[in-house]
Amino acid sequence: MASNARLDHRNPLVIDTHELGRRPGALQRLTRTVDAPADLGIAGVVGVPEGTPVELELRLESVMEGVLVTGTARARAEGECVRCLEPVELTLEADFQEMFSYPDADDRGRVIAEPGDDAEDDEGRLFIEDGLIDLEPLLRDAVVLALPMQPVCQEDCPGLCSECGARLADDPDHHHDAVDIRWAALQGLAGSMTDGEKDEMSGAEAGVDEKQEK
Repeated sequence: MASNARLDHRNPLVIDTHELGRRPGALQRLTRTVDAPADLGIAGVVGVPEGTPVELELRLESVMEGVLVTGTARARAEGECVRCLEPVELTLEADFQEMFSYPDADDRGRVIAEPGDDAEDDEGRLFIEDGLIDLEPLLRDAVVLALPMQPVCQEDCPGLCSECGARLADDPDHHHDAVDIRWAALQGLAGSMTDGEKDEMSGAEAGVDEKQEK
Protein backbone atom coordinates (compact mmCIF):
# COMPACT_ATOMS: atom_id res chain seq x y z
CA MET A 1 0.00 0.00 0.00
CA ALA A 2 1.05 3.60 -0.35
CA SER A 3 2.70 5.49 2.47
CA ASN A 4 0.49 5.86 5.55
CA ALA A 5 -1.58 8.96 6.13
CA ARG A 6 -0.25 11.33 8.78
CA LEU A 7 0.06 9.35 12.00
CA ASP A 8 -0.79 10.67 15.46
CA HIS A 9 1.80 9.69 18.06
CA ARG A 10 -0.88 10.06 20.77
CA ASN A 11 -2.80 7.09 19.33
CA PRO A 12 -1.96 4.08 21.57
CA LEU A 13 -1.77 1.83 18.48
CA VAL A 14 0.90 4.06 16.92
CA ILE A 15 4.39 2.95 17.94
CA ASP A 16 7.53 5.09 17.92
CA THR A 17 10.53 3.26 16.45
CA HIS A 18 13.13 6.04 16.81
CA GLU A 19 14.85 4.16 19.62
CA LEU A 20 15.89 1.46 17.13
CA GLY A 21 17.77 4.06 15.11
CA ARG A 22 17.84 2.13 11.82
CA ARG A 23 20.50 -0.14 13.28
CA PRO A 24 20.02 -3.70 11.93
CA GLY A 25 19.84 -6.10 14.86
CA ALA A 26 18.56 -3.51 17.34
CA LEU A 27 15.69 -4.90 19.41
CA GLN A 28 12.90 -3.35 21.45
CA ARG A 29 10.24 -5.10 23.54
CA LEU A 30 7.01 -3.37 24.54
CA THR A 31 3.98 -4.28 26.64
CA ARG A 32 0.93 -2.07 26.67
CA THR A 33 -2.84 -2.17 27.13
CA VAL A 34 -5.03 -0.25 24.69
CA ASP A 35 -8.75 0.24 24.19
CA ALA A 36 -10.19 -1.80 21.34
CA PRO A 37 -11.11 0.33 18.32
CA ALA A 38 -14.60 0.14 16.84
CA ASP A 39 -15.61 -2.81 14.65
CA LEU A 40 -12.76 -5.06 15.77
CA GLY A 41 -13.81 -8.52 14.61
CA ILE A 42 -16.28 -10.17 12.23
CA ALA A 43 -19.28 -7.88 11.73
CA GLY A 44 -22.54 -9.33 13.00
CA VAL A 45 -20.90 -12.54 14.23
CA VAL A 46 -18.24 -12.10 16.91
CA GLY A 47 -15.75 -9.41 17.90
CA VAL A 48 -14.05 -7.40 20.61
CA PRO A 49 -16.43 -4.72 21.92
CA GLU A 50 -15.23 -1.16 21.40
CA GLY A 51 -13.30 0.11 24.43
CA THR A 52 -12.51 -3.37 25.76
CA PRO A 53 -8.90 -3.61 27.06
CA VAL A 54 -6.53 -5.27 24.61
CA GLU A 55 -3.20 -6.46 26.00
CA LEU A 56 -0.31 -6.23 23.54
CA GLU A 57 3.09 -7.88 23.78
CA LEU A 58 5.39 -6.54 21.05
CA ARG A 59 8.84 -7.30 19.74
CA LEU A 60 10.34 -4.73 17.36
CA GLU A 61 13.46 -5.71 15.46
CA SER A 62 15.38 -3.41 13.16
CA VAL A 63 16.41 -4.98 9.84
CA MET A 64 17.90 -3.59 6.64
CA GLU A 65 14.61 -2.73 4.96
CA GLY A 66 12.61 -1.62 7.99
CA VAL A 67 11.22 -2.85 11.30
CA LEU A 68 9.90 -6.38 11.82
CA VAL A 69 7.02 -6.39 14.32
CA THR A 70 6.08 -9.62 16.10
CA GLY A 71 3.38 -9.63 18.73
CA THR A 72 0.43 -11.13 20.54
CA ALA A 73 -2.90 -9.50 21.34
CA ARG A 74 -5.19 -10.76 24.11
CA ALA A 75 -8.74 -9.59 24.75
CA ARG A 76 -12.31 -10.63 25.56
CA ALA A 77 -14.53 -11.24 22.56
CA GLU A 78 -18.32 -11.47 22.44
CA GLY A 79 -20.75 -12.94 19.94
CA GLU A 80 -23.80 -15.12 19.48
CA CYS A 81 -23.99 -18.91 19.23
CA VAL A 82 -24.85 -19.81 15.65
CA ARG A 83 -26.90 -22.81 16.84
CA CYS A 84 -28.99 -21.56 19.77
CA LEU A 85 -28.47 -17.77 19.49
CA GLU A 86 -27.34 -17.49 23.12
CA PRO A 87 -24.61 -14.93 23.98
CA VAL A 88 -21.05 -16.25 23.70
CA GLU A 89 -17.98 -14.89 25.46
CA LEU A 90 -14.48 -16.13 24.72
CA THR A 91 -10.86 -15.26 25.40
CA LEU A 92 -9.06 -14.15 22.26
CA GLU A 93 -5.34 -14.60 21.64
CA ALA A 94 -4.09 -13.43 18.26
CA ASP A 95 -0.48 -13.68 17.06
CA PHE A 96 0.87 -11.48 14.28
CA GLN A 97 4.06 -10.61 12.45
CA GLU A 98 4.58 -7.93 9.83
CA MET A 99 7.35 -5.96 8.18
CA PHE A 100 7.09 -2.17 8.20
CA SER A 101 9.35 -0.82 5.46
CA TYR A 102 11.33 2.38 5.39
CA PRO A 103 9.74 4.56 2.68
CA ASP A 104 13.13 5.11 1.04
CA ALA A 105 14.15 1.42 0.83
CA ASP A 106 13.07 -1.44 -1.43
CA ASP A 107 12.22 -4.94 -0.19
CA ARG A 108 15.93 -5.79 -0.05
CA GLY A 109 16.86 -2.82 2.10
CA ARG A 110 18.44 -0.87 -0.75
CA VAL A 111 17.88 2.87 -0.70
CA ILE A 112 15.83 4.13 -3.66
CA ALA A 113 15.96 7.63 -5.04
CA GLU A 114 12.23 8.37 -5.28
CA PRO A 115 10.14 6.19 -2.97
CA GLY A 116 6.52 5.46 -3.81
CA ASP A 117 6.80 5.92 -7.60
CA ASP A 118 5.96 2.29 -8.37
CA ALA A 119 2.46 1.70 -6.98
CA GLU A 120 2.55 -1.99 -7.87
CA ASP A 121 5.71 -2.57 -5.86
CA ASP A 122 4.15 -0.77 -2.85
CA GLU A 123 0.91 -2.79 -2.99
CA GLY A 124 0.40 -4.76 0.23
CA ARG A 125 3.35 -3.17 2.04
CA LEU A 126 3.18 -1.25 5.32
CA PHE A 127 5.47 1.73 5.80
CA ILE A 128 7.16 3.63 8.59
CA GLU A 129 6.22 7.31 8.65
CA ASP A 130 8.56 9.71 10.43
CA GLY A 131 9.68 6.85 12.66
CA LEU A 132 6.09 5.86 13.52
CA ILE A 133 4.16 2.69 12.68
CA ASP A 134 0.41 2.08 12.93
CA LEU A 135 -0.54 -1.31 14.38
CA GLU A 136 -4.31 -0.98 13.85
CA PRO A 137 -4.55 -2.61 10.38
CA LEU A 138 -2.23 -5.38 11.55
CA LEU A 139 -4.30 -5.92 14.71
CA ARG A 140 -7.56 -6.05 12.75
CA ASP A 141 -6.27 -8.72 10.38
CA ALA A 142 -4.89 -10.81 13.24
CA VAL A 143 -8.11 -10.65 15.26
CA VAL A 144 -10.30 -11.67 12.31
CA LEU A 145 -8.07 -14.69 11.63
CA ALA A 146 -8.08 -15.73 15.30
CA LEU A 147 -11.85 -15.52 15.83
CA PRO A 148 -14.16 -18.46 15.04
CA MET A 149 -16.29 -17.90 11.93
CA GLN A 150 -19.16 -19.84 13.58
CA PRO A 151 -18.99 -19.36 17.36
CA VAL A 152 -20.87 -21.84 19.57
CA CYS A 153 -21.72 -21.71 23.28
CA GLN A 154 -20.45 -25.29 23.63
CA GLU A 155 -19.09 -27.80 21.15
CA ASP A 156 -22.08 -30.13 21.44
CA CYS A 157 -24.76 -27.41 21.48
CA PRO A 158 -27.91 -29.06 20.04
CA GLY A 159 -29.34 -25.75 18.85
CA LEU A 160 -33.03 -24.86 18.60
CA CYS A 161 -36.11 -26.97 17.86
CA SER A 162 -36.90 -26.58 14.18
CA GLU A 163 -40.64 -26.62 14.91
CA CYS A 164 -41.10 -24.31 17.89
CA GLY A 165 -37.70 -22.66 18.42
CA ALA A 166 -37.18 -24.02 21.94
CA ARG A 167 -33.57 -24.25 23.14
CA LEU A 168 -32.85 -27.99 23.17
CA ALA A 169 -30.03 -27.77 25.73
CA ASP A 170 -32.60 -26.62 28.32
CA ASP A 171 -34.89 -29.59 27.65
CA PRO A 172 -33.02 -32.66 26.36
CA ASP A 173 -36.29 -34.64 26.16
CA HIS A 174 -38.05 -32.01 24.07
CA HIS A 175 -39.88 -33.46 21.08
CA HIS A 176 -43.04 -33.21 19.03
CA ASP A 177 -45.29 -36.16 18.19
CA ALA A 178 -44.92 -36.95 14.53
CA VAL A 179 -48.16 -36.76 12.54
CA ASP A 180 -48.60 -38.53 9.22
CA ILE A 181 -49.55 -35.77 6.80
CA ARG A 182 -52.03 -38.16 5.16
CA TRP A 183 -54.11 -38.16 8.37
CA ALA A 184 -53.61 -34.52 9.29
CA ALA A 185 -56.75 -33.33 7.45
CA LEU A 186 -58.92 -35.98 9.11
CA GLN A 187 -57.55 -35.08 12.53
CA GLY A 188 -58.40 -31.47 11.88
CA LEU A 189 -61.93 -32.43 10.83
CA ALA A 190 -62.40 -34.56 13.92
CA GLY A 191 -61.24 -31.75 16.11
CA SER A 192 -63.80 -29.37 14.63
CA MET A 193 -66.83 -31.70 15.10
CA THR A 194 -69.33 -31.32 17.92
CA ASP A 195 -70.06 -34.23 20.24
CA GLY A 196 -73.44 -34.78 18.53
CA GLU A 197 -71.87 -35.01 15.10
CA LYS A 198 -69.33 -37.51 16.39
CA ASP A 199 -72.16 -39.65 17.89
CA GLU A 200 -74.07 -39.60 14.61
CA MET A 201 -70.97 -40.68 12.68
CA SER A 202 -70.33 -43.48 15.17
CA GLY A 203 -73.92 -44.66 14.78
CA ALA A 204 -73.68 -44.63 11.01
CA GLU A 205 -70.44 -46.63 11.13
CA ALA A 206 -72.11 -49.19 13.43
CA GLY A 207 -75.04 -49.57 10.98
CA VAL A 208 -72.68 -50.24 8.13
CA ASP A 209 -70.89 -52.90 10.17
CA GLU A 210 -74.21 -54.66 10.93
CA LYS A 211 -75.18 -54.81 7.23
CA GLN A 212 -71.79 -56.21 6.36
CA GLU A 213 -72.26 -58.99 8.96
CA LYS A 214 -75.67 -60.01 7.44
